[in-house]
Amino acid sequence: MRTRLHDIVAEAAARRGDAPALTYRDETLDYAGLWADVRRVAGGLRRLGLADGERVAVWTEKRIEAVQAIFGVSAAGGVFVPVNPLLKARQVAYILADCSVRILITTPERYALIRDELEQVKSVETVVLAGDQSWTDLVAGEPEPPLPGGVDVDVAAILYTSGSTGRPKGVVLSHRNLLTGGASVSRYLDNRPGDVLLAALPLSFDAGFSQLTTAFTVGAHVVLMNYLLARDVVRLCARHQVTGLTCVPPLWLQLAEQKWPEEATRALRYFANTGGRMPKSTLERLRGHFPAARPFLMYGLTEAFRSTYLDPAEVDRRPGSIGKAIPNAEILVLRPDGTPTGPGEEGELVHRGALVALGYWNDPQRTAERFRPLPGREGELVPEIAVFSGDTVIRDEEGFLYFVGRADDMIKTSGYRVSPTEVEEVAYDSGLVRDAVALGLPDDTLGQRVVLVASPPDGAELDTAALTAVFKRELPLYMVPRAIVARPVLPRSPNGKFDRNLIRQELTQ
Repeated sequence: MRTRLHDIVAEAAARRGDAPALTYRDETLDYAGLWADVRRVAGGLRRLGLADGERVAVWTEKRIEAVQAIFGVSAAGGVFVPVNPLLKARQVAYILADCSVRILITTPERYALIRDELEQVKSVETVVLAGDQSWTDLVAGEPEPPLPGGVDVDVAAILYTSGSTGRPKGVVLSHRNLLTGGASVSRYLDNRPGDVLLAALPLSFDAGFSQLTTAFTVGAHVVLMNYLLARDVVRLCARHQVTGLTCVPPLWLQLAEQKWPEEATRALRYFANTGGRMPKSTLERLRGHFPAARPFLMYGLTEAFRSTYLDPAEVDRRPGSIGKAIPNAEILVLRPDGTPTGPGEEGELVHRGALVALGYWNDPQRTAERFRPLPGREGELVPEIAVFSGDTVIRDEEGFLYFVGRADDMIKTSGYRVSPTEVEEVAYDSGLVRDAVALGLPDDTLGQRVVLVASPPDGAELDTAALTAVFKRELPLYMVPRAIVARPVLPRSPNGKFDRNLIRQELTQ
């Protein structure tokens, strides 16, 4: 019986020990080798004094050691925190401090970037560098059995995602969340032991991490890649005879422009989209490239891993739909008073079931806002907690869902959620602005592009070039505003807040 995340590797090793599990560049590990390495990492972490439930951050590009570390943390009884490799030092330091990370696993190159910031992160006691002697020491010795005990509702991971009001928030996931998610997604994608999945998305992103869980659940093969050029995806699909490919819309737009030789598509059984709506024209081009592959259009949120998918048989009939609930989940559409909406009526998407996360790390206020008991079940001794997405959807008469919009000011760009406040804070910290508002405006390629509207300090002109340089230094590329618009004064609402809706209207007229 699977109770903890690493069990899926252990079971695959027992069933198909000599089958390929993980490839990076020219190195391939079979399941027996991966499971042995996971146990070596677990033993090394326990020798470092890792206690049950302590956090271990993994801040690397996708590589063999990152996967070994993630599952090794699980086997050691710890909680892993995968950190987006695109984040800059101060953002990483915030995450490490926020969840009191004790051990950081990174690379020598990244350690050099964060060394100064780490002086302010008092919780970090040990840094292990992949490819360095410290990693060799960690995995030295014979494989040890995983830590006994533990149940599936124990905390397994904390995935950080941008929040609408500022700093990133850590979504706390249990072993049950991750195991159920892997089983559910692999079921509707019909993943099999012979599948080869190309992991092109970051492992810190729930859809990226699911490439590991869906594959390992059925004993399939994962090929890791750190995306640089769209043609690299084509090349790896041909080299490894990839059968399943999941991407976000901006990457799909680039892939649709590529030439796809027959050797790169002959094995592809399905392609899947997540992180935003795929333009219909892009979908049609991809279907032309992959005539034998089934398209899966998906919707999800980190707080519930994955919520809906559109059956490929319905794509032509309902190209704008996000589908229906995935297996072992129920999706409700509720009015503000908690009652269900009727067909064609707008309401909030609410997700219930085994995939609902445990809440936000160290943030009871935001947890209470998003994770709430289902209305109408007040008589239950232990009320069921559901996740209220903040997204507005419509359900048609046949039960298919259609996305309408977000209830907050989050910017969805390049498959990421970006907090406008975090962008604005960098602008204010620069000393180059008096007022600043970050917005997401529609963009055919990115979903939304980040735009900053700012007023200069008194008696000065807005130095957009200097401000852009600050953004590029302090933020990952996907968060850097694509345009900076100067305004002498930013309009405010009657309550004194910046009038974001009016600013957006002015920019889109």
